[in-house]
Amino acid sequence: MLSTNGGHQSWDIKETVLPVASSLTESEDTLTQATVNSPTKFYSHYSDSMEMYAPAHKVAEYLETHSSWFSQCAEPMKVQPLGENGYAIIIGRFGSFGYDVEPKIGLELLPPDQGIYRIRTIPVPDYHPPGYDVDYQASLHLVENAQNTSNSGFSEITRIEWELDLLVNLHFPKFIQRLPKSLIQSTGDRLLNQIIRQVSRRLTRKVQENFHQSLEVPLR
Repeated sequence: MLSTNGGHQSWDIKETVLPVASSLTESEDTLTQATVNSPTKFYSHYSDSMEMYAPAHKVAEYLETHSSWFSQCAEPMKVQPLGENGYAIIIGRFGSFGYDVEPKIGLELLPPDQGIYRIRTIPVPDYHPPGYDVDYQASLHLVENAQNTSNSGFSEITRIEWELDLLVNLHFPKFIQRLPKSLIQSTGDRLLNQIIRQVSRRLTRKVQENFHQSLEVPLR
């Protein structure tokens, strides 16, 4: 779901779950009450592709000048530049079991290495994630003269193929830890995959639109 708050859009994905037992006190509903138990790990592997109606060198030039388009294409996520190739990104507000987080991560878009473009997690200066940490590792490569799967009519097509490995560690507060671990794990895995699909599809579409507009090429 895409929600609007104060005129700014943000991702707002919620799960509907039976209420936690009423015997749990409201004071436990804070991260400061989290125990020192090991974090719960959530992992997702995701792959996808998108077609660009241009030769590979044009697509490569576009990818390597990400400072001109990344922040715009990432909306409604909030983005701040971090150095030459990095960005601090507020993904949005997500929640389940009445517990919400608004993850903020740093990503670095590395220059290509033997034709492989990589994106990795980097620290955000003066920011300490409250109860979670994220390991984001993505890679993409270009396939020139790709088979036309969209019947676009263009003779030169470059397909961007990418993969993402995402690991999220969450230190839950006490009232969440009282729930069955299997329920926490299955709900978290499902929510994480939902977030990735929703964000990646929107980002892919906006990057495609922005790239083709920059070349004055219609996107079909």
